[in-house]
Amino acid sequence: MKLAVYGKGGIGKSTTSCNISVALAMRGKKVLQIGCDPKHDSTFTLTGYLIPTIIDTLAEKDYHYEDVWPEDVIYKGYGGVDCVEAGGPPAGAGCGGYVVGETVKLLKELNAFDEYDVILFDVLGDVVCGGFAAPLNYADYCMIVTDNGFDALFAANRIAASVREKSRTHPLRLAGLIGNRTSKRDLIDKYIEAVPMPVLEILPLIEDIRVSRVKGKTLFEMADHDPDLAWVCDYYLNIADQLLALPEGVVPKDAADRELFSLLSDFYLNPATAPKREEELDLMMV
Repeated sequence: MKLAVYGKGGIGKSTTSCNISVALAMRGKKVLQIGCDPKHDSTFTLTGYLIPTIIDTLAEKDYHYEDVWPEDVIYKGYGGVDCVEAGGPPAGAGCGGYVVGETVKLLKELNAFDEYDVILFDVLGDVVCGGFAAPLNYADYCMIVTDNGFDALFAANRIAASVREKSRTHPLRLAGLIGNRTSKRDLIDKYIEAVPMPVLEILPLIEDIRVSRVKGKTLFEMADHDPDLAWVCDYYLNIADQLLALPEGVVPKDAADRELFSLLSDFYLNPATAPKREEELDLMMV
């Protein structure tokens, strides 16, 4: 199974990806996580440090693929998850999609793809060109990480459009949305009314999720020392179980930009049209 995780920049894709990878490993799967970001920090919470990138390793070998061995580019992370960082071109130069293509090419040369039950691509930011969408060429499922905010859902809609476009020529489906660190889901629900798609999980506003990134540890590793965090891990195990059940997924029918802008902004500008929460009604009655 090949997974591609997308979402607005800074929304928590890498933290979510690392915890899903560990959850899949805990379900007995051999997992490879591939970071597709020039920052090469996707696997930081799995390894605790910034591992060398494939582009750096190829440059050292003068781009002779035959001189590269699996141990040169694949590093072991927490829970037995193997980690690869694609790296990227210098800022303002080159194409991130080309780098992803070269990474997949090298891993195929090393027969690495045949060694794993699950391969997870953690992809940078919003989809603005074909290069950023390159991992979708190799994925069976896409997952979109979002929160309950305007910008993240606007980015999610762009990613949904990419999934729709790629599904014309590839066996790709959208597994669903993952709400990350959000206290409410009313705007998410408003969006999926207009663009129907599954919601895999909504993680509440848990400060330990943010702290885990700073510590360079997954929630599962933190839970080893603090059993009170075990309940947070259950969210990621739930996502893993849904993926391992091989969901049918959907080909989303994304909303037009202006239509979506109107839909989401109206939610904020006309709150009177939104249903009042039960707590608010109780307070009014008192």
